[in-house]
Amino acid sequence: MAAIAAVPLLGSVNDRLGGVMLLIALFLLWRSNPWPRSGRVVASVAAMALFGAVLPEQPAGTPARAANAEAAKPPTRPSRFPTASRTTAEATMPAVPDFTGDSLDVAFPKSRRKGFTVIYHDASDQKREVKARSLWKVCFQVTGGSLEEPIVDFGVIRREEPCPEAEGKTVPWKKMPDVLGLAWRAAIPKVTAAGVPEDDVHAEAAYFNDTLPREGEYDHWRVCRQDPASGDPLTDEVYLVRLALSSPDHGCPASDRGRDAYLPDRDDDGDPDYLDPHPRDRNRTRLHPNGIPGGTGGSGGSGGSGDGWHICRHTRWC
Repeated sequence: MAAIAAVPLLGSVNDRLGGVMLLIALFLLWRSNPWPRSGRVVASVAAMALFGAVLPEQPAGTPARAANAEAAKPPTRPSRFPTASRTTAEATMPAVPDFTGDSLDVAFPKSRRKGFTVIYHDASDQKREVKARSLWKVCFQVTGGSLEEPIVDFGVIRREEPCPEAEGKTVPWKKMPDVLGLAWRAAIPKVTAAGVPEDDVHAEAAYFNDTLPREGEYDHWRVCRQDPASGDPLTDEVYLVRLALSSPDHGCPASDRGRDAYLPDRDDDGDPDYLDPHPRDRNRTRLHPNGIPGGTGGSGGSGGSGDGWHICRHTRWC
């Protein structure tokens, strides 16, 4: 039949047009053709074979090929654990501001207003109980939880303390510098560089019976003792730094004498000889250069010479 002969020709031009022609040809073949049944079967098979032979190759990306390829894949075993996926709800979790360095008393209510559940703990290695939020400051913060219950955890330390390098580390207090032997004016910058306010550095005389001159007049005096000692941590419990000074003319007392060292005082009137206007007259001192009222002993007389034995001059008890 002419219709069957036209099927492969049209199929090579357009697969859809060839398919329509194939259906028409088969319909005519089986409806009005006088061929015997066996001949019509052979003609139908030949027409379909010719149509299939001339169809163009289907590209790999077509839906039919993709579906076939997907069907050909071996079935995958289900995972033990569900795959985590970031949902839209998680992406819209509220952000908490950075409160590092702020008082916990400030960070707490602001975080609550953002909808966060707030927890906090001592960020140092001391694991102290956090009481009175106004006395603590934030060093570290971590957020978590869920959209329904967001949580922020603050790692805090006392407000006067420096933050540790990391959670659970020691508070890195600055150390007291070594200023022994330095002049007062040279020692001050080293102490203040360690974080001690200059008003908290106190000068005192290294000898028990010595007296500092007026402020500004002992700038060249040398440091004989220091408290705290060199290398001690300058914690919040150190309220005052004490530097014991001595004039370069006298040097420092022996280290084993501590605070009980005395400068020479021949007349034993409490004034060291280098300050005493009358070093051999115990009746005349710096406060009373003309004699102590009601005092006994003449100026330079044997009664006030003070040349006798005294425990402070002749022993190490003073």
